[in-house]
Amino acid sequence: MILFLVAYLGGVLTILSPCILPVLPFVFARGDQPFLKSGLPLLLGMAVTFALVASLAAVGGGWAVQANQYGRWVAIVLMAVFGLMLLFPQLAEHATRPLVAWGSRLSDSATRGASGSGASSIVPSLLLGVATGLLWAPCAGPILGLLLTGAALNGASAQTSLLLLAYAAGAATSLAGALLVGGRLFKAMKRSLGAGEWIRRGIGAALLCGVAAIALGLDTGVLAQLSLANTSKVEQALVDTVRPAPKAAAAPSDDVVTGGADSTVMMSGSNAMMASNNAMMASGNAMSGAPAMKGVAAGGLPIEGSMPSLAGAVQWLNSPPLTAEQLRGKVVLIDFWTYSCINCLRALPYVRAWSDKYKGKGLVVIGVHAPEFAFEKNVDNVRKAVKELKVDYPVAVDNDYAIWRAFHNEYWPAHYFIDAKGNIRHHHFGEGEYDKSEQVIQQLLAEAGSDVATGDLVKVAATGAQAAADNANVQSPETYIGYERAENFASSGGLARDKARNYATRPDLKSNQWALAGEWMVGGQSAVLDQGGGRISYQFHARDLHLVLGPGKDGKPVRFRVLIDGKPPGADHGMDIDAQGNGTVAEQRLYQLVRQQGSVTDRRFDIEFLDPGAEAFAFTFG
Repeated sequence: MILFLVAYLGGVLTILSPCILPVLPFVFARGDQPFLKSGLPLLLGMAVTFALVASLAAVGGGWAVQANQYGRWVAIVLMAVFGLMLLFPQLAEHATRPLVAWGSRLSDSATRGASGSGASSIVPSLLLGVATGLLWAPCAGPILGLLLTGAALNGASAQTSLLLLAYAAGAATSLAGALLVGGRLFKAMKRSLGAGEWIRRGIGAALLCGVAAIALGLDTGVLAQLSLANTSKVEQALVDTVRPAPKAAAAPSDDVVTGGADSTVMMSGSNAMMASNNAMMASGNAMSGAPAMKGVAAGGLPIEGSMPSLAGAVQWLNSPPLTAEQLRGKVVLIDFWTYSCINCLRALPYVRAWSDKYKGKGLVVIGVHAPEFAFEKNVDNVRKAVKELKVDYPVAVDNDYAIWRAFHNEYWPAHYFIDAKGNIRHHHFGEGEYDKSEQVIQQLLAEAGSDVATGDLVKVAATGAQAAADNANVQSPETYIGYERAENFASSGGLARDKARNYATRPDLKSNQWALAGEWMVGGQSAVLDQGGGRISYQFHARDLHLVLGPGKDGKPVRFRVLIDGKPPGADHGMDIDAQGNGTVAEQRLYQLVRQQGSVTDRRFDIEFLDPGAEAFAFTFG
């Protein structure tokens, strides 16, 4: 119940968010009408439609997003007609086109019919509310990001839809208060000034401005970057109120790094808001959580729960499908990873070394590949990565997150240590603590009767992207290019969603800001360059800079050139470019573009793509 209250309060706070501005004229257009027959149906239609669209977008895939785009354009046309009717009432008398005539009747019915009774006065306002719900794109704070991520990872359910509805109901409540206040103000102005017709026209003009802002993408671009009130801090405080007290083995402890620019763990969902995701989702009747502690076994390692099922993988690599029952009698290490995750790549040399060293002693390592980006769902891409990364132990391709959900996992990488009796005895999220993890393996093998020498730990000398991060100098966070999780974007005008736009970079980027130049199509997860010559710029502070890239849809390689502070990188080049900064995007993966050899300071990174088709997903640093 507490989650529903937090979701509702998060919705209430949207009245202070700049992204509410374009839909305010739609709501205030009903300000001078009876609330129960006009304003309330509009708000109900808006809330229910938003919850439905958000649920479908989170779990329905590309078809739902495309359907919503068509619905938005229908709603934009409808609202434009409604605005014109308010601005030019005489237009309705001369309308000849069916759409304009229908919009006129709808506008007149919703405006003048509200003084009557029956469904005729309610239905038009309800339809306008549906249109508003299709157009509303709230600024994603910690609470909304949590709800959408939970819906995406946990699948469609009544709970996720009801939580989104609670959020929308909170927004509708705050708008209802504004509508009631605004209604009284409009009526007073009409009585005192006799300016009813001019007020009507003013609302119509404001409504048309809102339609234009939404059609141009300003609601999700410029407005999303403004801050009329810092609601994120308030939302974070609400999230913190439901943070569960740490348990001895269930909640992440000091061996889990979850925040800061030098974080060694990548959390599922939006990078901007998921630092609170694990705490909130593990509480009460949340959508997921860590395995509950069931007791303490010999050796001091607690029993955190039984090993869940490994069913649901779309394919297994390097092995036939394995089951929890088949693995009884073996010590098992489950490694959740994805091949473009820099944190996973840096942990991988240790996982390989443990598999090589202890597989003859009774250890079975299973990599569960849970994709973050769409291209990581391609089994051929995963198979190629497994081969190139020299992963020879079993890998379950968990494209549907079945195993992920069975373990209630939320991190890349995540390691679960399971004893020979099938009990989870230890877990670790993120990089680091490798000695401790290996000591856990040794202890579990010893409990199973294996002759293992303790204190003899593996030595790993990783190179390239798999080398350990220079965490002391990492001051730049993981940064996503797609609009769903983009932050600190500095090009003028903001990001245009799902449509081509010509961007311009800036010479004065501040720390951790980034910008685009050239014609790009920015989608939810990535940006695709339409013409050669496009660039991405980033003002960063770290030893290493990586960028997840892919070639065009036709697979044709894309040439690029990297500059650091306007010059070729020289000795500071990464493993995927030469000293002059030249490189080629030939496959979808993480590319190491910068590895500084001297002192680490703020640097400007520029990458220019010489050919069209390049697709950019995310920056990571080390």
